[in-house]
Amino acid sequence: MEKQVQTFLNSDLLQKYLVGDISSEESKEVEHFISNYPEAAEAYEKLQDNLEIIAKAGAVDLPKDLLGDILNSLDESSDTKVIHLTQERKTPWYSFAASAAAVIFAVTSFMFYQKNEELKNENNVVVEEIFDLRSDIQNNNSKLDDLSRELLKLNNPDAKKYVINGNERAKNLKTVAYINSVEKTSMIDVVTLPQLPKEQQYQIWAELQDKMVNLGILDESDRRLKQIPYMEDALALSIKIGTKGDNANENDTEVAEISLKDD
Repeated sequence: MEKQVQTFLNSDLLQKYLVGDISSEESKEVEHFISNYPEAAEAYEKLQDNLEIIAKAGAVDLPKDLLGDILNSLDESSDTKVIHLTQERKTPWYSFAASAAAVIFAVTSFMFYQKNEELKNENNVVVEEIFDLRSDIQNNNSKLDDLSRELLKLNNPDAKKYVINGNERAKNLKTVAYINSVEKTSMIDVVTLPQLPKEQQYQIWAELQDKMVNLGILDESDRRLKQIPYMEDALALSIKIGTKGDNANENDTEVAEISLKDD
């Protein structure tokens, strides 16, 4: 009989029984050995413990009294040992493994989805920034071209430079006019303009032989080269303070003047 038990223990029937991969006839044989031979019962318990340790990480602890309650209920309705042993079977390790794998897969999939969405958003931002950068480059190139043309005009030997400083009424006022009588162009660079009340503004005028001509409004925000109308035979340029909304008046308060006559 010991040889028969040893042959049983050397087989894989216990492992198959533990994971549920066994026929009904083989299951009866295993339960017979477990019920009647302590060596088989001990081997079965050890195998259960080892497999349970492997699946421990994914196991969910059940209430301690749950198994006892189930067994007590079964004992009240049946005395069959085979049934009693069958009910004591622990949850197969592969059930825990499958549950853990499913949870890990779901979490990993969600993480990859979030990462993919973040990458999409980052990619869209990068694309928008590239378009903005291209637009900025084009605008800057256009500004550089304009500035280059203005510098060429300023450096033109035919262009004359006139510094216009403010009088006692506007001591901090300073502008620079560039007049090219060959190309018939006039430009003015606003350096500093004292602040005025909201209802007033600075105006630039050209003095001709018999009249004064308004050439436009000067503002602190125009701190750059600004094109103004070229006036043939202008004798002088002057800056005056006028009232916003009113028609240009040559009798407005003059705060700066420069003569354009050759010395």
